[in-house]
Amino acid sequence: MRTTAAVIRETGKPFELTELELDEPRTGEVRLKFVASGMCHSDEHLRTGDSVARLPMVGGHEGAGIVEAVGEGVTRVEVGDHVVCSFIPACGVCRYCSTGRQNLCDQGAQMATGMLADGSFRFHDDAGEDLGGFCMLGTFSQRAVVSQASCVRIDEDIPFEVAALVGCGVPTGWGASVYAAKVAAGDTVVVFGAGGVGSNAVQGAHFAGAKNLVVVDPVAFKREKALEFGATHVFPDAGSAHEAVVDMTRGQLADHAIITVGVLSPEVVTQATNIVGKGAQVTVTSVGKSTDVQIQLAANGGVVGYQRNIQGHIFGMCNPLTDIPKLLGLYRSGHLKLDELITRRYSLDEINQGYQDLEDGKLIRGVVLHDS
Repeated sequence: MRTTAAVIRETGKPFELTELELDEPRTGEVRLKFVASGMCHSDEHLRTGDSVARLPMVGGHEGAGIVEAVGEGVTRVEVGDHVVCSFIPACGVCRYCSTGRQNLCDQGAQMATGMLADGSFRFHDDAGEDLGGFCMLGTFSQRAVVSQASCVRIDEDIPFEVAALVGCGVPTGWGASVYAAKVAAGDTVVVFGAGGVGSNAVQGAHFAGAKNLVVVDPVAFKREKALEFGATHVFPDAGSAHEAVVDMTRGQLADHAIITVGVLSPEVVTQATNIVGKGAQVTVTSVGKSTDVQIQLAANGGVVGYQRNIQGHIFGMCNPLTDIPKLLGLYRSGHLKLDELITRRYSLDEINQGYQDLEDGKLIRGVVLHDS
């Protein structure tokens, strides 16, 4: 089968739209027709080379669509099912899945190669070269063959463009607050960065009962949106936020800082550490350049003396098979804003413009809508 996809062939170069050959699904695999795909910053990290991966790669790891075909042994979904793709597969049987940590599933080891579980590829170009699908998906393709471990069935009345967002950005941000940081009622929380992930960290902290919910972002548009998602105070820089936090906590400083900026830097890590008090936690969600060191803190005053905790996580410590339906349930009940996250919709051939808009600070979340 032929499919049109947005491909990263070389770091620093734009996405290239090209027609690829797509294999049929093998044992435990399904072929999906993608309807919508979220535009996450992680794909931009891949394109710029901040994150190192095997190229060429079909981009996209936040998608929703319809099951068109299944291979042997598929039990989780059937032809015609509507599904969300989790960017972390959940095999259900590895050490981490079996102990309730699906976000650490061993199958995720192939995220940066794009190979499926058997170590082979399903995308091929006309020159015979194998292409991976980012996070074993490749949602910037009209169709893809993926593992059933990456599929979560959803109700048919959930809009695909909304469903796509709970494959990565929403659980990553929401879980950063609720699971990784364990925000509690009455806490003071500072979120650094209010984009597609940060906005959901705000929603998660708000849902958990944060009293003071402070957002730091240099872009006025994002600060305004953060207030809609539950922020109580917004500031363009860390210095202004720090002064306000000292005042609102009577010098005790924040209970949590959650870092969700587009590109992690040592400066942001230091600012986040300085804004939290004794026994507090800095939760690191963002990624930086793979070749750089972003976390280097003085132990005496920065970490040990204040008994601060630095917590990393992936996928917000969410379990895809349970938390994706849970988040969609909160959307249904009005406790989670998903439609409001979508700033603009793009066709696949507009993807480079979409990522330029993201770089320019014009988006909370852009969504690619695939042609039928």
